[in-house]
Amino acid sequence: MPRDEPAAGERDAPESIANFTLLERVLTRANLQRALKQVRQNQGAPGIDGMSVDELPEYLRHHWLEIRAQLVAGRYRPQPVRRVEIPKPDGRKRLLGIPTVLDRFIQQAIAQVVQVQWEPHFHRRSYGFRPQRSAHQAVRQLQADIREGRRWVVDLDVEAFFDRVNHDRLVARLKRHVPDRTLLRLINRYLKAGVRVGEEIEATTRGVPQGGPLSPVLANVMLDELDWELDRRGHRFARYADDCNIVVGSARAGVRVMASVKRFIEGSTRGSQ
Repeated sequence: MPRDEPAAGERDAPESIANFTLLERVLTRANLQRALKQVRQNQGAPGIDGMSVDELPEYLRHHWLEIRAQLVAGRYRPQPVRRVEIPKPDGRKRLLGIPTVLDRFIQQAIAQVVQVQWEPHFHRRSYGFRPQRSAHQAVRQLQADIREGRRWVVDLDVEAFFDRVNHDRLVARLKRHVPDRTLLRLINRYLKAGVRVGEEIEATTRGVPQGGPLSPVLANVMLDELDWELDRRGHRFARYADDCNIVVGSARAGVRVMASVKRFIEGSTRGSQ
């Protein structure tokens, strides 16, 4: 797959790509080469199998046809992620799940297609992990809102939200713009791949695993619901990944907004829609 020419049984991206299933778009040579380039550029530690990023291209040369066949047939099973704890400035720890480099490669290929499907539908005030958007733009948006007289900020920490996301609800939202059952099944398997802690494998029955290439776009898909709810309520806000600031006109309004948004977020982690 990482060769300049397509592997046997692998199609180029022809003019009729619009007629491909989304999984077929994931598996086009151009998309896979872009994904491999990104994974190699990102580097990162090995997953539970110990394979390094530098070893991935050679592994794919020998095994890609078999892996591709499993993906097409819906038989591919992601490996559990490796648990890593990252210290935070406030003394707490952020829990990351490090996928194997093979799964990072497949996740990256999926993420590129899901991103394209969802990008036109994301809210304009969502700035994290999107093309041509940045944290600086989020800050400038808030500064503009503050200049208009909204000088109180509701600072939402939705980090724990990712640990509680209901998988059925997330897949239901994904389906709106990713209408491909085989691809959705594969994404669901990544959500439920499990995590290795020490020598034990723990099941992942809820939450979005943070640490893989697919996580940012899944987080944006899930929190897009919050973005549009804030818009419906007429709030001025800016969200960058799991950091969301809402600017309001008074302390009383801030307390009221914090309470109501907290209820909304807690409700969105339960059940499916």
